[in-house]
Amino acid sequence: MTDPDAGFTMVRNLDTTPDRLWEAWTDPDAMSAWWHPHGMTTPRESVTVDLRVGGAYTYTMVDGLSGEEHPTGGVYRELVPNQRLVFSWGEPGDANSPTVTVNIEDLGELTRLKFEIRGVEGSKGDDSFFDGWESALDELAAYLR
Repeated sequence: MTDPDAGFTMVRNLDTTPDRLWEAWTDPDAMSAWWHPHGMTTPRESVTVDLRVGGAYTYTMVDGLSGEEHPTGGVYRELVPNQRLVFSWGEPGDANSPTVTVNIEDLGELTRLKFEIRGVEGSKGDDSFFDGWESALDELAAYLR
């Protein structure tokens, strides 16, 4: 069960365009390249995207050392191309999954990514949600370079 009062926010200024950042969050090929913490992979064949409000997405992260698989997915709740993306995130089919909001802001030469998750606790050094997403956003930044 998620706690609607729990959550955290991360902000990154990235050397990319809003449309490229949007694509990184919504295109299956791009998602497979970065949507996982360091030390894991997301096989392209595991990524499905039905990019519409009410549409589902799925992907599976694979631990590079153990081979353990982590199926993940959710449902898109709001889509404003190149600006805002809201979706549930967790185990596929879990109606009580946390909610992720991605805001994209054009700063001229840079693009601001504001990532917010509600429904789970997280703080730096937790070796869980916060650290996992922080590492995934590092992978995103590397992908966009």
